[in-house]
Amino acid sequence: MRQAVRLSVLAMAATLLPFAAAAGEKVIYTVEGGNYEGYSAPAEGPSKGLVLVIHDWDGLTEYEEKRADMLAAMGYDAFAVDLYGQGNRPVETGAKKAETGKLYNDRETMRGLILGGLAEARKLNGGPAVVMGYCFGGAAVLELARSGKAKDIAGYATFHGGLSTPEGQSYPADTPPLLIAHGGADSAITMDDVAALSKELEAGGIPYEIQVYSGAPHAFTVFGAGSYRKVADTQSWDAFQDFLATNLAGS
Repeated sequence: MRQAVRLSVLAMAATLLPFAAAAGEKVIYTVEGGNYEGYSAPAEGPSKGLVLVIHDWDGLTEYEEKRADMLAAMGYDAFAVDLYGQGNRPVETGAKKAETGKLYNDRETMRGLILGGLAEARKLNGGPAVVMGYCFGGAAVLELARSGKAKDIAGYATFHGGLSTPEGQSYPADTPPLLIAHGGADSAITMDDVAALSKELEAGGIPYEIQVYSGAPHAFTVFGAGSYRKVADTQSWDAFQDFLATNLAGS
């Protein structure tokens, strides 16, 4: 019964979300001399911890802001990081590919920008953090996890994100728990990719959980998009809440 009630409440929240008042505010911060525009959403009530949100390939938009607001309503301090730079929010597909390509081809810079955003987020909450992301942001989450450079991290979570490990990289033995939320009908990131990651994590003894949602295509969590699947979105968000409660709220 508890599970059914939670799912109903979350489904209603997702439906009403576009009309909800924002809980956070935009924040301008600097990384390596460049200006970036993040989004800070303080927890409603006593904070259970910090969650860093990494955006999709179109940059930090209202979507990530809404997710940060949802986290704030759940009692977490949330900060949505900007990896593209203030005012850089590509609209055309070619421009989106160009921006992600820059960072995929310069992973040291990608890691530095995430760490810079995390440093800014820690002004909101200096305690343990969970890092999560969507699509490109999910790939960035795993890039950070493999680097081992982020300190005081309680876990990493990716939603329909890139899963492949670049040649020469691996997950450190002390990598915090991973949550992978994936659509079974995702043609961009296949079940072969999921299986390959599972084998890699098993071989390395890395704690992980992989959730696969049948019939869900790539980007199944994006509100209002043709790819949106309400059941998969609700179930994956529910799994993420449990992940936070287990790995962050109890830390």
